[in-house]
Amino acid sequence: MTSNKLFFVTKPSSGSRTSFAFGTGVVTLIVLCLPIWIAAAAGGPRPLQIYFVDVEGGQSTLFVAPGGQSLLIDTGWAGNNSRDAGRIVAAAKSAGISRIDYVLLTHYHADHSGGVPELAAKIPIGAFIDHGPNREQSTATEQVFEDYEKVLADKGIQRITAKPGDVLPITGFHAVVVSADGVVLDGPLAGAGATNPACNTPEKLPADPSENQRSLGTVITYKKLRILDLGDLTWDKEMKLMCPVNKIGRVDIFVVSHHGSATSDSDALVDAISARVAIMDNGAIKGAYPDTWLRVRNAPGLEDLWQLHTAEQQAGDPQVHNVPDQFIANLSGPDTGNYIKVLAWSDGHFDVVNSRTGTTKQYPVR
Repeated sequence: MTSNKLFFVTKPSSGSRTSFAFGTGVVTLIVLCLPIWIAAAAGGPRPLQIYFVDVEGGQSTLFVAPGGQSLLIDTGWAGNNSRDAGRIVAAAKSAGISRIDYVLLTHYHADHSGGVPELAAKIPIGAFIDHGPNREQSTATEQVFEDYEKVLADKGIQRITAKPGDVLPITGFHAVVVSADGVVLDGPLAGAGATNPACNTPEKLPADPSENQRSLGTVITYKKLRILDLGDLTWDKEMKLMCPVNKIGRVDIFVVSHHGSATSDSDALVDAISARVAIMDNGAIKGAYPDTWLRVRNAPGLEDLWQLHTAEQQAGDPQVHNVPDQFIANLSGPDTGNYIKVLAWSDGHFDVVNSRTGTTKQYPVR
């Protein structure tokens, strides 16, 4: 693991690029004052855009390919005056799109799929992708699933049920399903399959009977960049996916599972994928569980952990951990809804943007 690299935040009146040397490394900052469309208008390449929308401890991640086709993973919560749907639509507008081609629901908990009706009322949706029927007998989850089915019926939106090994029908990047409805890949993806020494960890957690363990997980590849998003997949299913061999291989960006909760993000997963960057969809008082935070932050090869919120002390927690403020989109205090954005470029490098500070950190090709 390399140590966190601190960088300066500046906001000049025109776009600029500055490099600062720290020890043996160089950190490049780009203050984004000119929108991406200017580069496109000049004939330059467009990047893959990824918005990690702040839905206050839920999940909603928008992928927009260079050609404009889009995938949204999860919709966040319902309520709060359609707060989460509004933030998703704002991200879509910022990315230059007026519809979402595919909405993938990892599972039917309210923080991931509760916002479906409100989102569908605000922006056209081409198709939904899910893991199949709800199998959790809880009033709240059953209601989320019923509301989702009603949107499908009322609007006549296509529904795709995915299973491990399926390649999603998206143009502009490659997305393969690695877990769905409690089942994981039978065999490793191309380039994966090495024996996983982290499977020898003595810690084991019991199976989770909830919708979490049925999460629809994907590996998304754009050029040389690989991104892993497993929704709220739990420890027991991670073991099946990663042991005795690593079926995923290495990734560049890891969307921290289950917001950094205690029942996900095992050593067998986070050590073996060797992510360069991890992004945690935590809320102020949700996720970022201390032991899990440490496990992710100390994973081999990790350069930086980014958080959507400063984690605050909760009753019963022995301690709390946070990265330096410049790696956090929303600090303690009023709800500001700042997002984290990734720009993935065709040459293999990628940038992470903190919308709160207006600065970018560049990650060269590994």
